[in-house]
Amino acid sequence: MGTAPSSNDHASARESAAGQARKAPSVSCVFICHDGRGRVLLARRGAGARDEPGTWDCGAGALEYGESFETAVAREVREEYSADALEIETIGVRNVLREEPASHWVAVIFAVRVNPADVAIGEPHKFDELDWFAPDALPRPLHSQLPESLGLFHAWQGA
Repeated sequence: MGTAPSSNDHASARESAAGQARKAPSVSCVFICHDGRGRVLLARRGAGARDEPGTWDCGAGALEYGESFETAVAREVREEYSADALEIETIGVRNVLREEPASHWVAVIFAVRVNPADVAIGEPHKFDELDWFAPDALPRPLHSQLPESLGLFHAWQGA
């Protein structure tokens, strides 16, 4: 009869042949806030943003241990945009691999309706401007990951 693997066995299994810990992707909840009338809310990433400052992007945040997707999205919308998520709908999933900066995450994409009158910058250290845009009049430059997420949003709108 075999024995259950110990925590040391699991730790060893996570190490590569070179002796380095194997990295695992994180899970991110990406949300495209909309007004229910076709416009999307985008934020310009400020100097304190993790990457690509000066670009326009939708919101996102990490899924925390034990948290549902809906709870994570509602929390992040409140933190970033000071607004309540009125409707949350899952619209897609992306496997995101980037070389610069090197990163890997699974992005679960959501369409979130919010009341435009309630929106304000909730994290001024990350964002320096918020605005509403029609799909055919997006600002420039866009964050490198935004076009694919917007593609899922537009497909969802047309469904």
